[in-house]
Amino acid sequence: MKPGFYTIMAAQFFSSLADNALLIAAIALLRESHSPGWMTPSLKLFFVVSYVVLAAFVGAFADSRPKGRVMLITNWIKIGGCLLMLFGSHPLVAYAVVGFGAAAYSPAKYGILTELLPPEKLVIANGWIEGTTVTSIILGIALGGALVSQRVSSVLLGFDLPLIDTGVDTPAESAMSVVVGIYLLAALFTLHIPDTGAVYPRQETNPMRLVSDFAHCCRVLWLDKLGQISLAVTTLFWAAGATLQFIVLEWADKALGLNLSQSALLQAVVAVGVALGAVLAATRVPLRRSLSVLPVGAMMGVVVLVLSFYNRDVAPHGGFMIGHMQIMWYMVFACMLLLTVGAMAGYFVVPMNALLQHRGHVLMSAGHSIAVQNFNENLGILVMLGVYALLVKFSLPIAWVITIFGVFVMSTMLLVMRRHTSNQRQFDSVSLIPDGSAHHAPAHHPQRPS
Repeated sequence: MKPGFYTIMAAQFFSSLADNALLIAAIALLRESHSPGWMTPSLKLFFVVSYVVLAAFVGAFADSRPKGRVMLITNWIKIGGCLLMLFGSHPLVAYAVVGFGAAAYSPAKYGILTELLPPEKLVIANGWIEGTTVTSIILGIALGGALVSQRVSSVLLGFDLPLIDTGVDTPAESAMSVVVGIYLLAALFTLHIPDTGAVYPRQETNPMRLVSDFAHCCRVLWLDKLGQISLAVTTLFWAAGATLQFIVLEWADKALGLNLSQSALLQAVVAVGVALGAVLAATRVPLRRSLSVLPVGAMMGVVVLVLSFYNRDVAPHGGFMIGHMQIMWYMVFACMLLLTVGAMAGYFVVPMNALLQHRGHVLMSAGHSIAVQNFNENLGILVMLGVYALLVKFSLPIAWVITIFGVFVMSTMLLVMRRHTSNQRQFDSVSLIPDGSAHHAPAHHPQRPS
């Protein structure tokens, strides 16, 4: 890998670390103010709405200047959203500003990979990026849980600046102060991301033309035999993953009797599984065999269904000691289930993500293809989180919610597999995937200065 790739990974790690720690802090802020339960999943709704609303514009923005500079600008937008939340804005509104920055950040983060690396390196690169991102999710969730815990927050709140009233008086606010520092560190790394030298045609600035061009890009990717399969799978994965974050929090509370800090650690276990699955896929699944992982997605839905039957009443009792800490068997089995779900998710999404990036780069520009991907994935997140928020509002038992969720994931993946089989009968779409023996130039590649 080129040295610039590791700088991109570092910038992505710290930016994602801050995003996830901020989510836990925002949840704590809502709980401190005794907000209704449906507001918790609404945090993610407000975060991802920018991905959908701005989808037609962020691709052109990402392709209009060096992508390292785009990542720097968007990190500052995230910092602004975090400061808004810290100094009294409603968490939903402030987290929406952070989402605005993230929506513009994503096409640059993924688009630069297709500029920097050849197609045969994309699965490996995605394995590293997803592994880094998931590691940051694990640590970010754990960090957020630790920062809002009584022990750590009391230490943070004990710091006072002479002659300055910071207005930081609660555990959630002290956590946000730390998150601002992490965003600043991410911004520092973006200053050192190299310019790849990719030069795209002058980007359209007319909003109507941008929307029209974006709609055309959506049609191209959905009509492509490979694009439609990989786009459907990644859309399902990210929508299901975002919903699963909140399902795990609610399940840990209702079924296992855990508090927010403890529940956040279970979220981190899922992320550990995704990281393991991503690394395994990166080492075992070449781009040409990426479609072979589709059955794993259907099996993930089956494993999720097991969660609906699992609680403290049916779990084994007792436990064992590690040092001075008592580990209960019901927690061990819960972690094993969640680790399995995460590993299956990571294993099937990394090859699909790489395949989608390759097809998007072949059919259109890097920034535009990632914008199409983000639009579809986050539209899926909006729909699934909206349905979940409604189920919470109407007090549907968490076991029923998990059952509906698992059945939906499993049946959707079976439909995608059926569609792929039909495509293969009509056309050998796998032949469009490079085998790594040669560098396949994209049909509409960026122009590079001579």
